[in-house]
Amino acid sequence: MKKENISDAVIRRLPRYYRQLTDLYHRGIVRTSSHSLGQEMNITASQIRQDFSCFGEFGQQGYGYNVEELRSEIGHILGVDNDHHLIMIGVGNLGRALLNNFPFENTGFTVDASFDVSPDVIDTQINGIPVYSTDELESYIKRHAVDVVVLTIPQAVAQATANRLIDLGIRGFWNFTNVELSSPNPDVQFENIHFADSLLTLSYRIANH
Repeated sequence: MKKENISDAVIRRLPRYYRQLTDLYHRGIVRTSSHSLGQEMNITASQIRQDFSCFGEFGQQGYGYNVEELRSEIGHILGVDNDHHLIMIGVGNLGRALLNNFPFENTGFTVDASFDVSPDVIDTQINGIPVYSTDELESYIKRHAVDVVVLTIPQAVAQATANRLIDLGIRGFWNFTNVELSSPNPDVQFENIHFADSLLTLSYRIANH
């Protein structure tokens, strides 16, 4: 069931909860509480309870939360038990690093293919993922289910590439192009990643601590 009117701030905390609960689960911890989670995550217990209440009732008063059950529930909300099909466009240094090192399989995504313009990488494989020419992109999308496209391409072609993909029916983009991509189509979702934002946030905290 889709949840409406959930704030972006709550949505962005969900992966943090899932990551923390996964750590507790792997450490063999069976039970936790909003107070314990809050201490480990630097979030108030009331904020955690408020966030969880957006999605229903979790835990029992006087007991807290069963770690395995809560992890499963939040994972379900995030869609990690789904099988999303993903392709990547651009397999330069960043794209190659993601294909080689990022644990897509732990997040409900399967990387099926990648695309590039360089003859040096076309018809090769990176970590078992085939690399095709971008000339084959349209025909591939028409023949395969693609839920999300990872963009690690030059800024100059980012929006035009996204527009082309939207016309082909793509609705999800994980965008590393350092351009704030957008679409007037409300069904299209962008997650625009800017590494500099994170570093500048750290810079501010250092300067103002």
